[in-house]
Amino acid sequence: MHRTSRPTTAVRPAPPAIPPGAPAFAPRFGPGHAPVHRGPRQPDRRRPAGPYRRLFAVPGTRAFTAGNLLARLPTGMFGVSAVVMIAGSYGSYALAGSVTAAGLAATALVAPWTARLVDRYGQARIAVPAAALAVLGQLALVVCVWRDAPAWTLFAAYAATATCPNTGGMSRARWAHLYRDDPGALHTANSFEQAVDELCFMLGPVLAAFLCSALFPQAGTLAGAFLLLTGVLLFAAQRATEPPPAPRTAAGSPLRAPGMRPLLAVFLATGAVFGAMEVVTLAFVDGPAAGAVLALQAAGSCAAGLVYGRVRRSAGLVACLGAMTVLMSLPLLAAAGTGAVPAVAAALLVAGMATAPTMVTGMTRVQRLTPGGRTNEGMTLAVTALLGGIAAGSAGGGWTVEHLSPAAGYAVPVCAAALALALAAATAGRGAGARQGVGA
Repeated sequence: MHRTSRPTTAVRPAPPAIPPGAPAFAPRFGPGHAPVHRGPRQPDRRRPAGPYRRLFAVPGTRAFTAGNLLARLPTGMFGVSAVVMIAGSYGSYALAGSVTAAGLAATALVAPWTARLVDRYGQARIAVPAAALAVLGQLALVVCVWRDAPAWTLFAAYAATATCPNTGGMSRARWAHLYRDDPGALHTANSFEQAVDELCFMLGPVLAAFLCSALFPQAGTLAGAFLLLTGVLLFAAQRATEPPPAPRTAAGSPLRAPGMRPLLAVFLATGAVFGAMEVVTLAFVDGPAAGAVLALQAAGSCAAGLVYGRVRRSAGLVACLGAMTVLMSLPLLAAAGTGAVPAVAAALLVAGMATAPTMVTGMTRVQRLTPGGRTNEGMTLAVTALLGGIAAGSAGGGWTVEHLSPAAGYAVPVCAAALALALAAATAGRGAGARQGVGA
């Protein structure tokens, strides 16, 4: 007979008591269990969200930025497309430069009124019909070139594109509305918008030159018109981030502010640098690579702008224009000395590095001189002066290429930069307002 015994259970020691004041999940230390000294708690070493990631954390910012990118890309396409299209059909760079100059001059006259209507009645109500009228003007230009219409019809059609809204300005207005109480975020937004400008002027000519060369001469203009209208429609549809219409203000015109008119004269001469450089480069390269060569200038400006934004102490406008005058002479030396496209392309890359610091410094002066409540009008006047200068530079560059040579045409932007430097230096010491406006 086997006697079964009850199994014995090992008696485990009771767990040690939780020390007074310790949390319920604190470890229990008993015999043979030494406490683990982990030291002070290490801070979270995960990298914080960058400024641009925080910038787009607001709902709706990604959507209106995407639409604005589509609408802003054609700004770098229309000029190149028009020059290629008209010069190829009519055999005259002088005519092509004059037509684009007339369109830019018309835009310079119409832009302040369009911006004033946008401020008064809202972006969606004005930008969409204004963009539609501009697209109709571009389509009319395509038809005129396709049908070999008289030259005066080209001027009329391109002048009709003057109603194109300033999409970059409207985007900056949205950022200013969203981050009106956060100067740091607003600075980040303005830096982003400057980078977008350079990106569009870098990719736009490349895309336009490729489409006009690979498909047909009118392809660049047609693609730009489609992108403009589509982008404006998407941008205007984002009503949640749209700033409210601004009532009329009693502040005086920015033109009457001390130092503003001399500063606008500097912008006029600076715009001539850009207009001449574009037409002359298109004539010098004369092929599909022209857009890529122009893009190098924008790439240099974009890189310099990013570096310049990290510098705590900014340079004066006179110093920036002096650097621009020196660097703009590099394409002239490369074209006249070697005649090689790669040398000119490298010179344009270096020359473009003076563009962004000059524009940032000049626009900062405009904001300081503009009376309260009229900031958009003051910025529009600066853009208008730039457009007028681009028109003059396009015409001057086209005439020089036609009557002298493409290499000699690079002397036009050098002279324009020297003129801007002379105007800034001459007015730097004329009173406190002038010193604040254009001084170093």
